[in-house]
Amino acid sequence: MRPLFHPAIEDVQPEAILHALSDPARAAIFAKISTAGCVEACSAVSSVGDRVIPKSSLSSHFKVLREAGLIRCERHGVEMRNHSRCAEVEARFPGLLSAIMGAYARAGAPRVAAQKGGTAA
Repeated sequence: MRPLFHPAIEDVQPEAILHALSDPARAAIFAKISTAGCVEACSAVSSVGDRVIPKSSLSSHFKVLREAGLIRCERHGVEMRNHSRCAEVEARFPGLLSAIMGAYARAGAPRVAAQKGGTAA
């Protein structure tokens, strides 16, 4: 099995974050992971609103979020554990995640809500 790519926080670029969160489904997935702290199974975030995301699309969404530096994925047996990197991203780009996720919340996207403390959800 090939290793997963996780950029160093110094290599994370704001345009990659903007691209990753430009898709409402990815923003909703990221919101679920960041509010939970760690999501143990990808299937835990497979539904967005009343829509179920197919496994192939879900895998692609996780790859975009991971390569943008928003999440860290670790293999544990057959499971993939997904952790938010909100604190690291917030330290590098203060206010960026809360602004993006807040905009989704204000736009009426019920599946994306801002997390307490001013960071993304």
